[in-house]
Amino acid sequence: MLGLQRFAGSIVIQLYRRAPYSSNARAASAALATAATNGQGVGSGTSDEPEPRATPADASVRKPKVTGHMVAAAFESLRNETESSGKPTTNKSSTASVANNIDERIGNAKTVNGLLSITENNVAFSRKHALKIVSILAEWSTVNRVKISEFENDTRFLRVCRMLGRTVPKNDANGKNNGNTGGSTNSNSSKRISGFRTDDLNTVLGVAGDDEAAKLIASISLPQMVKVMSTLAQRKRRSTPLLRSLAFNISSASEQLDLKQAADVLYAMSTLNFQDSVLGAKVCADVQAALPKNSEKSAVVGSVLTSLGIMRYRDLDILESLTQWLLKNSEVCRPQDLSAYFLTAAQLNFKSAHLEDVRKKLAKSIVREDFTKQLDWLNYVWSLTMLGLVEHSQLESVLRADFLAKLESEKAGLTPTSKMRLLNLNSYAQLCASDYKGALLPADSPAYNVPMAHTKSKQILVNGMLDALKSLLPSNNHVQGSVDSKMGFLIDAVCQFDAKRNPLPLDSNNPDVIRIALMVIDFHDICHGTHRSASGTTNLAFDLLEKSGYQIIPVPYNEFSTSDKLLKRVQYLEAKFKAIVSSK
Repeated sequence: MLGLQRFAGSIVIQLYRRAPYSSNARAASAALATAATNGQGVGSGTSDEPEPRATPADASVRKPKVTGHMVAAAFESLRNETESSGKPTTNKSSTASVANNIDERIGNAKTVNGLLSITENNVAFSRKHALKIVSILAEWSTVNRVKISEFENDTRFLRVCRMLGRTVPKNDANGKNNGNTGGSTNSNSSKRISGFRTDDLNTVLGVAGDDEAAKLIASISLPQMVKVMSTLAQRKRRSTPLLRSLAFNISSASEQLDLKQAADVLYAMSTLNFQDSVLGAKVCADVQAALPKNSEKSAVVGSVLTSLGIMRYRDLDILESLTQWLLKNSEVCRPQDLSAYFLTAAQLNFKSAHLEDVRKKLAKSIVREDFTKQLDWLNYVWSLTMLGLVEHSQLESVLRADFLAKLESEKAGLTPTSKMRLLNLNSYAQLCASDYKGALLPADSPAYNVPMAHTKSKQILVNGMLDALKSLLPSNNHVQGSVDSKMGFLIDAVCQFDAKRNPLPLDSNNPDVIRIALMVIDFHDICHGTHRSASGTTNLAFDLLEKSGYQIIPVPYNEFSTSDKLLKRVQYLEAKFKAIVSSK
């Protein structure tokens, strides 16, 4: 408890030193205090294994409103200069004068008794003054100027804490035993007071803003930082100032994260959609160092893999290390952890140097009966397809009519994502799987009825490209935008040329036609991290287009911008066309 008290004092002083007292309440700062003091973590079903989690449907996380009664009460009180006392008040100028006098007395106090004596018989004493006194006492205890034991049971200190929105049973505060006797009463009273004091410090943090709370991070330990980040993820609190402070301080720590701590950090980053390359590199390096010490628990490895896939964080070294661990410990790996590996490897466009061992030892160990949901089996087969490891029997198992019926009967039903993946697999079976003679989707399959649209940011890039194309090509019948490929994705623009670089109408029957597909690559179509590349989904789309007879022109967001003048965009595309046509 003493360690907890010192920690509470440490974090409070960092918040209020050399800063005005804020009246802005934020739930993230309450999460910070709760995580640091209570030690709650996220991402684990037990103390060792991260809990299973679903991929967030929406990468953005909205901040919930602060609804805590305690924080709301403290916030409301801090907006007022004085606290209602239930007695007749003097005029405003007189009250303000008294309040200013209290501020001066607090600033000039040199002892605990001097501070607490200000609270006695003082009608104008408000919660703002109580907040100052608590923060000063926390600072003094941090620098060992005083000991918490000197004032923790002082009734004046308890009154100050009550003013911050907390209540303590009067019998406990007055030391009465409520009918009980002996040391048990003293022990229970001590526990109540200790817990009450901790909650009060949480209240102090609860009425602080995110910017102020971020200043606390440097004063807490690395495990506490991890707990803070986990709690933010649990509460879906995407506080950018706090996350940036956490990322900086965790990345700067010389102490290594253990495997579970690293998994918790990655889980928080993926849940909150928080990308930070320096923090990612630190966590991945620590995972590599900790992996050899883990020979039993595959759940934490599965958690790391899932988070990397959700974030699209591509680090070939950590992915190869995780592959080696799975190969070495395959007998203790759960099917869901192996499935997480294949799905992440596919999304990150990662093929291990030991891909054949992966096929024989890992892929062969998973069977359809390992998946209770049809959707999970579909995702697994889809991931094997992108890695080039899928077997004809697996392809046929998801393209059969009875599988679609079972998929539709599940709670999630036939979602747009599952439809697009079915179309991917159907096209792969037709174009890429040599000698495939199994089932295919019928022409009237519900999988074809999928609304496909780009995100708003990508559509802006596509529109900018189409504007440039219309200036480059002679008429509208020479270019078409947002074409449904019937393969599970949109073609951003299609056009065609003859062998002499002359543009042709799209309905031309020229036997020497060169069909071109232009594909915009935006931020979400690539993998981030140490080794950036196109995502596995983007790569699969390109492969299917090439097998369909298209020449592909990638238009990456970092080369083509709508902020560029139209002439520059036209020249960019013209150079791309010339490069393709001249190579034929």
